[in-house]
Amino acid sequence: MLEECRSLLFDVSLHVDVIDHWLWLPEPSEGYSVQGAYHLLTSKDLPLADSAAEMIWHKKVPLKVLVFAWRLLRDRLPTKSNLVSRGVMASEAALCVSGCGTIESAQHLWLSCFAFASLWPMVRDWIGFMGVDSNVLSGHFVQFVHSTGVSKARKSFLQLICLLCVWVLWTERNNRFFNNTITNIPRLLLIGFLIILLPIFPGWLKAKNATFMFGTNRWWSNPLQCLGIG
Repeated sequence: MLEECRSLLFDVSLHVDVIDHWLWLPEPSEGYSVQGAYHLLTSKDLPLADSAAEMIWHKKVPLKVLVFAWRLLRDRLPTKSNLVSRGVMASEAALCVSGCGTIESAQHLWLSCFAFASLWPMVRDWIGFMGVDSNVLSGHFVQFVHSTGVSKARKSFLQLICLLCVWVLWTERNNRFFNNTITNIPRLLLIGFLIILLPIFPGWLKAKNATFMFGTNRWWSNPLQCLGIG
């Protein structure tokens, strides 16, 4: 929790001669209003009002993960490239924590880093579908969620998986950055899907009057069949 709070504050610059105040960015002069907030959330002209933005909201995922994914799609996370652009970090310190020698941007960290992005093909192998990842985060969300057909249950499952993956990778990035600890990606897959997912699936399946009764070996080998959506 401490490391997460520190990462959130990385893009905040403090000045001793400036008084802090709240600013409503959509309408800086008039300030916040309920009408303005409603217009912001319902406007079809916003970059986030697309398929990818709709897919980050999942009722079985913790709110902090949903907000995190929303910030990810807006490129508002304190990645090293963003910290450099805001003058918080020196450019020579902006290399990816994986040691790949590339500047750490959101796109690089989740989609092209040889270490972190290798989680996605492992996930596809686990679920049992083929695919090629997009090089754009919003496109990646859409493509991943629609990769196994149009079934509503399958889409919901893949939404959950996609959100979990981006969260697990960011947690690992922070562990490497703040604590200098490294967990290999196959182990992240094991931790994420056997420890994190299993406890929340019974609640998800309850809506279909189903009970999760499969062991970890069956779950690991054929998750879609376990969920009755194979």
